[in-house]
Amino acid sequence: MRAQLERYFQFAELGANWRTEILAGFTTFVTMAYIIFVNPSILHDAGMPASAVTAATCVASALGCLLMGAVARYPIALAPGMGLNAYFAYTVVRGMGVPWQVALGAVFISGVVFLLLTAVGIRQLILEAIPRELYSAVAVGIGLFIALIGFKNSGIVEANSATLLSLGNLSQPKTLLAIFGLLAIGTLMVRGVRAAMLIGILSTALLGVVTGLVTWAPQPYSPSELSATFLKLELGRTLELGLLEIVFVFLFVDMFDNIGTLVAVGTRAGLFDRDGHIPRVNRILTADALASTAGALCGTSTVVSYIESAAGVVAGGRTGVTAIVCGLLFGVSVFLAPLFGVIPAQATAPALIIVGAMMLTHTADIDWHSPVTAIPAFLTLTAIPLTFSIANGLAFGFTAYTLLRILSGEWRKVNWLVYLLTALFIARFFYLGRG
Repeated sequence: MRAQLERYFQFAELGANWRTEILAGFTTFVTMAYIIFVNPSILHDAGMPASAVTAATCVASALGCLLMGAVARYPIALAPGMGLNAYFAYTVVRGMGVPWQVALGAVFISGVVFLLLTAVGIRQLILEAIPRELYSAVAVGIGLFIALIGFKNSGIVEANSATLLSLGNLSQPKTLLAIFGLLAIGTLMVRGVRAAMLIGILSTALLGVVTGLVTWAPQPYSPSELSATFLKLELGRTLELGLLEIVFVFLFVDMFDNIGTLVAVGTRAGLFDRDGHIPRVNRILTADALASTAGALCGTSTVVSYIESAAGVVAGGRTGVTAIVCGLLFGVSVFLAPLFGVIPAQATAPALIIVGAMMLTHTADIDWHSPVTAIPAFLTLTAIPLTFSIANGLAFGFTAYTLLRILSGEWRKVNWLVYLLTALFIARFFYLGRG
């Protein structure tokens, strides 16, 4: 049985082993476990019961990870997306006055559209159309994005009205805790410890508990409370209200965030073939679409591929076993969710910073001597962290790449779908500019 599983997950081809894959799954989970608490707090502002959303978050994340790991066999974890949950709560429900049950219907419809686009091959065509020159730029941009989140969560950098960002107060105890975590993970990595990320995160969390910097005050919670949101979406009213704009936003952002994450994680893990093609791409996209529809049925906003998956990849994860382990841990979280509240942002932030550093190695794959490659790549890798959006980074890169090819007389080298996507990106910029 063990040999069959190793063949199925291509252990020999990818140089994988069980110990590393399991550790990578744990690393990915503890890096993104914050979603178990952050997602309910955001959706609660939309009037949804927090305990029910907590259970829905765990169930949807577990299903998504298990599908991605067992069917697509990629080390990519899924969970309700940050950004899309805020759009759901503050723009759609509170801003537009749409009941959360109706908004869940829009999430479900976007997931079904995802499935249809995958079935007819549209999403696959979009992935294949991405200029290979931008693959490494997306990976670097997401690395910078991850690092920026880590610096922010640790308190090492903070918002500043005059300079946008500035150095935080390094004497703050919680910031010092994060710096300890950064040094701990770095030291373990230098010494060649494969479980460096996981050990660093857990030791930092433990130090926080011992020093009283981390307080654990679990709220009353029961998995049975999922019934308050399970199957509560109202598709009839969603279609009646004609919420096409909302469905499109869920669809557009999820599609390009997922594509960016897939490209970045796949590039970092070396999972693509020599021509840059993505093996089993249909299964990857189907797992993603099914996770979103399942999330809507459970009672949460759009489920997406998580950039924190890169933490597991840096820890050595190469196969779907990493995602399966992460999914099993989310499954356990359905019953033990309050327990994971003890892992503070200051413990996971150092891991995000170091993952970002590791992903910068892909700058060497970019031809910086060719303006037609360098300029779109630079816009992509800087726009992702500066606009806090993978989709925006892809939009800038696509648009610059297409326009420079045209202006240099090389328009024939551009795929027809790239022209179409560029037009959509430009239309999106104008749409966003209306506000």
